[in-house]
Amino acid sequence: MTRYLISFPSEALRLTSEEFPIVAAAARAVIAEAKVAGVYVFAGGIHEGVDPVLVAADGAVSSEIYPNSRLKGGFTLLELPTREDAVEWARKIALACRCPQELREFMYDPDS
Repeated sequence: MTRYLISFPSEALRLTSEEFPIVAAAARAVIAEAKVAGVYVFAGGIHEGVDPVLVAADGAVSSEIYPNSRLKGGFTLLELPTREDAVEWARKIALACRCPQELREFMYDPDS
């Protein structure tokens, strides 16, 4: 099985305060469906209120992160048999979140 990352940047989620709880419930329902299907690995959103830091090999911590780093928004990691299955799950998440989803495939790692 292959692991797929389904994600969207926070800017893509354009909701009113009334729509947000409806979309959140719909997204949680898709995640619950993925859990029941046995394909769920992880899901969550980046806490954009907490600044990222860069940690060096010597343990030094810096607020200077990689240039052009844009890691924010929501992420779902699923383990699926085919890319077509991944596209279908991305479609379900796009429908629930009301925004298109990016789909990326992880390279195979025999040790993970």
